[in-house]
Amino acid sequence: MSQSSKSPKPQTPASGSTTPPPPVPTSADVARLAGVSRATVSYVLNNAEAVRISEPTRRKVREAAEELGYVPHAAARSLRAGHTRIVLLPTPNVPIGPLYSAFLNELQWALRRLDYTVVQYGSLGLSGDEAVRAWAELRPVAVISLGEITLSAHNVATLKRAGARAVITLGPVGVPGAHALVMDQQEVGARAAAHLVERGRRRIGVVVPEEEGLELFSAPRLAGARSVADAGGARVEPVPMAYSEESAAALAARWRGLGLDAVFAYNDEYAMLLMRALQDEGLRIPEDVAVIGADDLLIGRLLRPRLSTVRIEMPTGDHLASLVDHAVRDPSEVTERRDLMAAEAVHREST
Repeated sequence: MSQSSKSPKPQTPASGSTTPPPPVPTSADVARLAGVSRATVSYVLNNAEAVRISEPTRRKVREAAEELGYVPHAAARSLRAGHTRIVLLPTPNVPIGPLYSAFLNELQWALRRLDYTVVQYGSLGLSGDEAVRAWAELRPVAVISLGEITLSAHNVATLKRAGARAVITLGPVGVPGAHALVMDQQEVGARAAAHLVERGRRRIGVVVPEEEGLELFSAPRLAGARSVADAGGARVEPVPMAYSEESAAALAARWRGLGLDAVFAYNDEYAMLLMRALQDEGLRIPEDVAVIGADDLLIGRLLRPRLSTVRIEMPTGDHLASLVDHAVRDPSEVTERRDLMAAEAVHREST
């Protein structure tokens, strides 16, 4: 057989070599495939509101981008706009219940619909200054602080120098220079105490969670309960308790010695733990001890006796996202809103 008639051997890459990655698709590639200009691609994929583009053209551009696997370059878009679209949401370092978890999820979806990129940042173990410097490295357009790290006016100024157009605090207190969305936790404690006082209870325990960080919520709830109890001739006593069966059992074991005839148990989860422990000690609910929680969780209605609670009306994610968007668009107007949360006691069998 002649040399020319032999089948060519397959080429194999040399030892240590790798196949080069495919080229990264560009907006020019999307424009060619969709038959439009690069400017049109930019307008469509960046959701530009100032330019009118027909829906069929938008669909062609999106389909072309999906076919090619093209995504806009965030850094390049930020350079053109002068800021990112990142809203930084520090991950809470404290345990939060289902009510607040659902609220935060709804907020993130609403921000995404407004074309913001929500970045959750774990700041566990960082001080205020350390956390703020770490957040600033991402150049967020806005930061929503849930109060898990105490911010100062200096921290707010640091974030704004790094490009943040708005710093929003969501919690019981505001910070100078930031937009304050104040959720008055005192109202929760006040509603719980008023409910108990109205039912003739005069020696009220208020559970203070031992978990670190929850004092942001528990301290104002205790203060609210105390103010109502004082006005109604009742006595309030803080009762520390951790979120564990052992801690609840230890508190229940010494309950008779405390001389308390009612308890506001911080929230429904602590209330359920304590109520079961009190029952295990032979105390009757509500005859010996009236129990009320907060958050109005479904499982509280499934207990026997059914758990009284304070129902908290949170702002919708859409409403809060629109407030964030307004703060970004008009950073010069620093505001404080205190009408974001309402609370009402719900009477059930445990009281």
